[in-house]
Amino acid sequence: MRSLSIAATGMLAQQLNVEVIANNIANINTTGFKRQRAEFHDLLYQDLLRAGTNSSDTGTVVPSGIQIGLGVKPAAVYRITEQGALVITDNNLDVAINGKGLFVVELPGTQTGYTRSGAFGLSPAGDLVTANGYVVKPGVTIPSNAVDITINAQGQVFATIEGQTAPLNVGQLQLANFPNEAGLQALGDNLFLETTASGLATIGTPGAPGFGKIQQGALETSNVNVVAEITNLITAQRAYEMNSRVIQAADEMLSSVVQLR
Repeated sequence: MRSLSIAATGMLAQQLNVEVIANNIANINTTGFKRQRAEFHDLLYQDLLRAGTNSSDTGTVVPSGIQIGLGVKPAAVYRITEQGALVITDNNLDVAINGKGLFVVELPGTQTGYTRSGAFGLSPAGDLVTANGYVVKPGVTIPSNAVDITINAQGQVFATIEGQTAPLNVGQLQLANFPNEAGLQALGDNLFLETTASGLATIGTPGAPGFGKIQQGALETSNVNVVAEITNLITAQRAYEMNSRVIQAADEMLSSVVQLR
């Protein structure tokens, strides 16, 4: 009764599918979150009668044969990197990327992190930092006597100093691009790490060819589509139920065999 193990692989696959969907729905309000999609492959096949073999001594050939599939397996969980909607916050330390790119963040130790979340703040020393206090590279320090902060579309940061007419250029934001952004390793806290799958980071300034522009006073919302996720959840639930019905049917068939006299 291969159907028992086949249906079990289907239930496990749909369990993973529901977990991915649940994580998407849980992060509907997470700044810069990118939704994920589970991908599945069929398992190996057992050849009971191989196609193309001779069926007689006159040279006739079996046209299709008999192959029995052994179920399904998870192949990958892809990250969909399309941009989320931009929401105006009117906070001059909130910045969104309109286009491709990720902010570069200095993590503890020697690691460099990357994020699409531009909900920044200031450290006690006036450095531009993430919500966890990690410095945004290459480093922007706002003077303590600044009365206003302006960040233009090219990522240049200007501070208006009390008593001065012209704003002071205090730093430049940089963005990173990857050949395969979906290959980044998610750390949590809206942070990613470079991996072999993602390729090496290409650093550039906002607005340069291939890089998005900066919008001050806005944040990028999650790209999760609630209606699509609920639809996917219902589909996964029904698929799980159908696989459980297969197990139930196989059990009833085995019971019938056991009761034969």
